[in-house]
Amino acid sequence: MKTNIIEISSPEEPRIRAERQSQTLVEVFLASGLFFLLLPGTFLGVWNLIGISRHEALAALSPAWLQAHGQAQVFGWVGSFILGIGFYSLTKMQTTRTFPVGKGWTSWSLWTTGVALRWLGGVTGWHWRWILPVSGLLEFGGFLLFFLTVRRHRPAGGQSTKAAWTILVILSTVVFLLTLVINTVALFWLALTGSNPALPHRLDLQLVTMAIWGVLVPAIWGFNARWLPIFAGFAQPRTQWLFSGYALSLAGIALVFLNQWGISAVVLAISALLAIKGLQVWSPAVQPAKVHNIHPSFPLFLRIAYVWLLIASLLGCLAALEDRSGGLWGASRHALTVGFVAVMVFTIGQRVLPAFCGMRVLWSKELMFWSLALLNLGCLLRVSMEPMAYERDWQIAWRLLPVSAVIELTAVTLFALNLVGTLMQKPAHLRQLSDAASDTGGAL
Repeated sequence: MKTNIIEISSPEEPRIRAERQSQTLVEVFLASGLFFLLLPGTFLGVWNLIGISRHEALAALSPAWLQAHGQAQVFGWVGSFILGIGFYSLTKMQTTRTFPVGKGWTSWSLWTTGVALRWLGGVTGWHWRWILPVSGLLEFGGFLLFFLTVRRHRPAGGQSTKAAWTILVILSTVVFLLTLVINTVALFWLALTGSNPALPHRLDLQLVTMAIWGVLVPAIWGFNARWLPIFAGFAQPRTQWLFSGYALSLAGIALVFLNQWGISAVVLAISALLAIKGLQVWSPAVQPAKVHNIHPSFPLFLRIAYVWLLIASLLGCLAALEDRSGGLWGASRHALTVGFVAVMVFTIGQRVLPAFCGMRVLWSKELMFWSLALLNLGCLLRVSMEPMAYERDWQIAWRLLPVSAVIELTAVTLFALNLVGTLMQKPAHLRQLSDAASDTGGAL
């Protein structure tokens, strides 16, 4: 006997419709971010490192290629993730009944096209005098639209007070906007006066320092202050320590632009110590971590990320005193961008992004563990060998550097595969309905 089940549809609630629209947009931002992470970012980085190791000299590689790799990693990958999560957060504000669909897709188009052109102009040199300024304008326009859209939406109830984590995220967003302004001006200046598509080395380092210590690191501190007590069971953050650390990070950036590299390195190291103290990541947890549907090593890798932050800061201090060929500076920067930023994104991302994308469940716990284990292994090999190769010209170090890059590329591929597999699954509630319908059909 067959029974026809009639599905009664009703108009979608505005909140549900906004949630679905924001989920689609965040998935597209994540997909484009993973593309930039895999191909222009990590793959080009591996290629760069193989070229450096083959010639046993950093100067053997085009600075424009190196800068294109960094842009794809910082703006293409992490920047796309920040914008996608930011637009998703609009649906969690009580006064947001409709999602700004048009602005979201316009922002994505401007941002993604700008990052792609920046990479294309830097790598190929094709019409770079107009491609690079246009890329800067597009990146700035996409982020400005995002910034203005988010700024106009306020929580309900007229609340004027903000949590510490919100303040940190807002401040890092403002610094991100300022970084893009400086980047655009620098690209116009380069197009008018430069002889190749690479910014001057010192200016590039200043912009990289601003982007990492002014945007990525404090944004991670802010989200950690929000999520670590909930997901990892850590104690509530000590906001005064955290704000002091952020203030010192801004001072360190200012010192870099004043060419006080040694003092800046010390200030940034103290900033990292204050943030670690404020977030209490190395203190005993006050409650069990929430590791359902993820690998139980989640809290361990969170703590390891902050070990890398400290290593990066100490290497920066050592580089200011001893660096001669870029090995110590390179090791410090890699410990910061891969050891801290990437490990944190891999750890937190595989915990929260499935929920942002329609309450999905992470595809594979095992892939989560191996992506993090290999990423840390590759980073350890790279950070330990880079000073030995560049500064002391050890032959074994030159041979191991490409190995570290391949290990990291494998880790990135596993991370991307796990997120793609997660996005290809049905949301949890739809899977439950599908399973229930199958059980009912079988019983009938």
